[in-house]
Amino acid sequence: KQWYQRRVAITAGGFSYFYEAFEGYDSVDHPFAMDGLKYMLLSKIMLGVPDDVQALLTGKMGLKYRGRGIDAMKAIADAGKKRDISIFNKTIAEYDDELKKDPVVQNHLKSLYDNLLEKNLVRIIEPYSRVQIAHVAETISLPYEVVEKKLSQIILDKKFSGILDQGSGVLIVYDGSESDQTYTYALDTITHMGKVVDVLFKKAQKLS
Repeated sequence: KQWYQRRVAITAGGFSYFYEAFEGYDSVDHPFAMDGLKYMLLSKIMLGVPDDVQALLTGKMGLKYRGRGIDAMKAIADAGKKRDISIFNKTIAEYDDELKKDPVVQNHLKSLYDNLLEKNLVRIIEPYSRVQIAHVAETISLPYEVVEKKLSQIILDKKFSGILDQGSGVLIVYDGSESDQTYTYALDTITHMGKVVDVLFKKAQKLS
């Protein structure tokens, strides 16, 4: 399977490569065709289009190629579509051999998990302007520290606008205008403080 391991680009280009490989092996009924199909499905999942997985498996392709590896990809796609991290974790446990023992799939499991966790957290906090971090952690069934760290990362990456009030354990979510206004206020405050420091510095020079 070295041909997969040399060119594992899970992108639109990677999908095209896997599709060409699949067609070649499928035409001669080679066992590698199953792997090609599996990586095609993985590409679709990583590209954020899990609905395409079911579309690919409709018709002759789905009837001809069956197995736990394909079932695992379908389950992962379902978790991605529903943005449900509990389904993802159950799938990892149920298809441990098919997922973790495949070096290509394993290399992308963490990225899949991180993306799904991010989407799941955003889904949970979407209705709120203020929400307790403990409530988010309880809803998603993950440790408080894990949720707090991920929320902080999402904010820093500008995936949504807000702040973490660690003293009260509250996430405050802004809409775009609030975020821009807060940023403007912060810049104004820094500018004002800079002017004050300049004045004090000049006064100190006169006294010296």
